[in-house]
Amino acid sequence: MVSTPGIAAGRLPKDVLDANFRDIEPPLDALAAKIAADRCLFCWDAPCTRACPTSIDVPLFIRQIATGNRLGAARTILEANVLGGTCARVCPTETLCEEACVRVAAEGRPVEIGRLQRHATEAVVEADRPLFERAEATGRRVAVVGAGPAGLAAAHELAKLGHAVTVFEAGSKLGGLNESGLAAYKMTDGFAEKEVGWVLGIGGIAVETGKALGRDVTLYGLTAEYDAVFLGLGLDATNGLGVPADLAGVEDAVDWIAALRGATDLATVPVGERVVVIGGGMTAIDAASQARRLGAEEVTIAYRRDLADMGASDHEKDIARGDGVLIRTRLAPRRVIGEAGRVTAVEFERTRVEGGRAVGTGVLVTLPCDQVLLAIGQIPAPGVLGEDDLTLTRGRMVVDAEGRTSNPKVWAGGDCTDRGRDLTVEAVAAGRDAARSIDRALRAAC
Repeated sequence: MVSTPGIAAGRLPKDVLDANFRDIEPPLDALAAKIAADRCLFCWDAPCTRACPTSIDVPLFIRQIATGNRLGAARTILEANVLGGTCARVCPTETLCEEACVRVAAEGRPVEIGRLQRHATEAVVEADRPLFERAEATGRRVAVVGAGPAGLAAAHELAKLGHAVTVFEAGSKLGGLNESGLAAYKMTDGFAEKEVGWVLGIGGIAVETGKALGRDVTLYGLTAEYDAVFLGLGLDATNGLGVPADLAGVEDAVDWIAALRGATDLATVPVGERVVVIGGGMTAIDAASQARRLGAEEVTIAYRRDLADMGASDHEKDIARGDGVLIRTRLAPRRVIGEAGRVTAVEFERTRVEGGRAVGTGVLVTLPCDQVLLAIGQIPAPGVLGEDDLTLTRGRMVVDAEGRTSNPKVWAGGDCTDRGRDLTVEAVAAGRDAARSIDRALRAAC
């Protein structure tokens, strides 16, 4: 991060920073987990399981916790979702499994499924305990490009099924946004890195970092060398703001969060005194809340439509408000104002929503600031995939329900596909299901 006037590190003492960035929701101890598990009604039709994108057998794993079988509960979870530990920390359970819980209608409060899932999975990941063994080697080789949630889920499932897997990752670390793009107070104690180590611990997975598709390896080369290829590329480019913003102090929120996550000392991370975050998703919330926790005096999220239209969940919005973040809606950016090469304000136009679209009203609002964080969504990096190789729509790969692309040797999953929905748990499901489809195809070809 480049220091500019108005942006400074060390706004808060270390002990305050440590308190601000400690685990936002500490894990349940054994007694608390038993009490929470006892609230489950073990519904025969399990609406919670149906609401989970990875179809975890929720009543089963909660019953296992209730009877003291914590490792059995972990196995139930991780068989369906190998990144169940991370998902327990960051998945919007309040709009998925917990929203479907019958306790909501009866009592207005669901079973704490997410916290129970964390209780079970951390017993395995933190202790690095193996749960799964590889099947007999098939002699087939599969390339996995991208080591985010989809790629890791695919690699683990393929290795478990007996295939030899090579993971190609453009960055220096594995984990994707789990490692670099989530708020530090959600992913404490280096959990993302521990989880990656546990996933790779099954064996049969080789890793090559610093290898980007289109730069170091090609799809043509991979399909020639390997029996199948899985692409879990994620989204590497950022949507444009639509107005000139080439000023010091204007940063991509994902990059800013990644730098914060990589910092060994939070007191060295610079933050503005007055920060404007543009966007309405989870990244906007994570950036805004962390800016406040670093010591920014004033943080405002500006979103172009209504509060209910924001991609962030109500729970996430409550976190931001609790941190003192002001959320302002119906504001569309029109001009980034600067002085001496650095940002000093953002001019917005008030909008109204017509037919689901934000339409300008002509009324302008100026928000003074010394730092702007852009959280306006990510898009596929241009030029990585050619239309001659794969069928694309808006830069994303077109896949079927099993993750098959138009190339018979290539599968894909996660945000880089037309089925992606910017949820870790859905990326995991896509990677797992594609791996099983690859396995069926390779065995049928024998």
